[in-house]
Amino acid sequence: MKYGRTYNFSAGPAMMPEPVLEEIAAEMMNYRGSGMCVMEMSHRSKVFQQIRDEAEADLRKLMGIPDNYKVLFIQGGGTVQFAMVAMNLMKNGVGCYVETGAWSKKAIAEAKKYGEVKIVASSADKNFSYIPDCSNLDIPDSADYVYICENETINGTTYFQLPETRGKVLVSDQSSMFLSRPCDVSRYGLIWGGVQKNVGPAGMAVVIIREDLLREDLPKFVPTYMSYKTHADNDSLYNTPNCWAIYCCGKVFRYLLENGGLETMHRRNEEKAKILYDFLDQSKLFTGAVRKEDRSLMNVPFVTPSKEQDADVVSASKAAGFDNLKGHKSVGGLRASIYNAMPKEGVEALVEFLKKYEAEHA
Repeated sequence: MKYGRTYNFSAGPAMMPEPVLEEIAAEMMNYRGSGMCVMEMSHRSKVFQQIRDEAEADLRKLMGIPDNYKVLFIQGGGTVQFAMVAMNLMKNGVGCYVETGAWSKKAIAEAKKYGEVKIVASSADKNFSYIPDCSNLDIPDSADYVYICENETINGTTYFQLPETRGKVLVSDQSSMFLSRPCDVSRYGLIWGGVQKNVGPAGMAVVIIREDLLREDLPKFVPTYMSYKTHADNDSLYNTPNCWAIYCCGKVFRYLLENGGLETMHRRNEEKAKILYDFLDQSKLFTGAVRKEDRSLMNVPFVTPSKEQDADVVSASKAAGFDNLKGHKSVGGLRASIYNAMPKEGVEALVEFLKKYEAEHA
């Protein structure tokens, strides 16, 4: 780590690759001879149009996005997407949701404002510590889509097998796993991800949507900006977009392409997660919070025997040079988010700290 930077285990906004930050810093005052910073330039300029177009092209290459899918850059992050999905896809007024934690619960609550929500599977019975069996879901014929949060940031679970949707459109919130592993986009109707976890700065979501799901016949109450078709028809430039986020995300897309793509990222993420999970599995003080077969490679929640000791670990970790190990306020405990940009050395250093703490407090 350089520049006195800390190992930041935040769930988001989170670490970005240092080479990307260095490149952004070098272009801050004068982007490629334009005489201005990207934050200053018109979103209608040829210079920014090239930035946007390159970002989309690189993402398409990175994920192998088919030609019949649109890539949208939409302001507002995940909370806006909870509403947009229901507003745009509830043609029959019925959405099926798999309830696996805090973020799928928020999506469910928002969707209920616009139609009927059917919870077809849930892991609430065990405090969202696992992914329920989704191989034989009770999906009505009237359902417009099946919605999952593919990686629950707070609860630390992830899908390693997608639900059987009985031919219905699969919608996935991939926010905290976006670009962390290969993805067959053709299996989904819509993928969205808030970028502040694994890609770039806060304030934007990337939406990948199949063209046949873009609707002109939306209910009159749907604001113009909340229509996916509005963004698709205008190349995400209907209004002034989050130019800075698009620019930064484009840098990350290019960085990932130049460093082995998603297959390489997945291998690295598996290696990093194994280091931490192996420690938790043998520890007598720290306990993982998720069923082994459903553990996220991105977000690792764990606990000590008491809330007081959890708090003491957080305090000690800050003194040792680590940051943001406190679990989400809704569940407590501890959590280490180890996204693409977290180096293996950071996870190893964390494990050494936890081992030392355990030895001193046994």
